[in-house]
Amino acid sequence: MTDPFAPDVPAGSEPFDDDEESVRPGPFRRHALWAAGVTAAGVAVGWVTSLFRIGPEEYGLPPAAPGALWPYLTAWAVIGLVVAGLLRATAARVPVYAPGRTAVALTYLGTRLSLGWRPEAPVVGAMAAAALIAAAVWCAVALRQNRRRAEA
Repeated sequence: MTDPFAPDVPAGSEPFDDDEESVRPGPFRRHALWAAGVTAAGVAVGWVTSLFRIGPEEYGLPPAAPGALWPYLTAWAVIGLVVAGLLRATAARVPVYAPGRTAVALTYLGTRLSLGWRPEAPVVGAMAAAALIAAAVWCAVALRQNRRRAEA
């Protein structure tokens, strides 16, 4: 063993697979905690990176649009949970490439755009639909690749 931080591999077993694309089975609570954590990370990073647009004027640019932030944060938390849940449910059955990064990225983008721009409800709905469609396409690609692997 040349790497001091390599995981211990019992004799006669496979080495540790550090592949991004793997099936993630487990109990429901683990999936739910994962989805909540990924969503919280996406919303938090979106909020932090838009602070210069929502804080006092002496700390950055003047606010892009007036209005409360909590409805947007709540909306993207719910949307992020649905996106993360869809990706994790697919990853529990077939290998999906980077479901966590995909869910964080979609949630982050929606949160960041919503807090900086403060769109009306139909536009937020369209952004939510775009995020859900992107997650569904990501899952469909994983399902198709899994079917091809099974046929081969």
